[in-house]
Amino acid sequence: MTSDIAVTPYDALGGAPALHRLVDRFYELMDELPEAYAARRIHPESLVGANERLFEYLSGWFGGPNLYIEKKGHPRLRMRHVAYAIGPTERDEWMLCMRTALTEQVADEKLRDGLIHTFAQMADHMVNTGDRAGCGGGHAETGGQACAA
Repeated sequence: MTSDIAVTPYDALGGAPALHRLVDRFYELMDELPEAYAARRIHPESLVGANERLFEYLSGWFGGPNLYIEKKGHPRLRMRHVAYAIGPTERDEWMLCMRTALTEQVADEKLRDGLIHTFAQMADHMVNTGDRAGCGGGHAETGGQACAA
C-alpha cells in the first residue's frame, strides 16, 4: 500500500534544523568566497537579519511553517529587492553560494537538483538591471528576455 501524502521539500530536507544549516552555510559561503563579492556587497555588514529572513521565507516556500508571511505578509521578492542593483553577476554569485550550500547540505541528489533548478529560476527573476530594470517578468524560461510586450 502506498501513501498519498506528499512529502514537502521542508520535510525532505529534515525540517527547521536542516534548513537552518543550509541557510547558515549559504551565508558563510557568501562571506568566505571572493567569487561572491558582488552579491555580498549588496547585503549589510551583518548577515544576521538576512539569514533570519531567508530561513523564514524558505520555511514557507518549502512547505513548512509560513514564518515570513506571518511576520511580513506576501514576500513580493522583486519589490523588496528593487533598491538593490541585481545584475547577472550578482545572480550568478548568489547561485554559486546557494548551489555550493545545497551540494554540501542535501544528500538526496534528486531533491538537490530540483532545488538548484528552482533557485536558478528565482535568481534569474530577481535580475533588475539593464534591459530588465522595472520588469516584473524575465523568468529563465523566456530565454532571458525582458518584459513581454
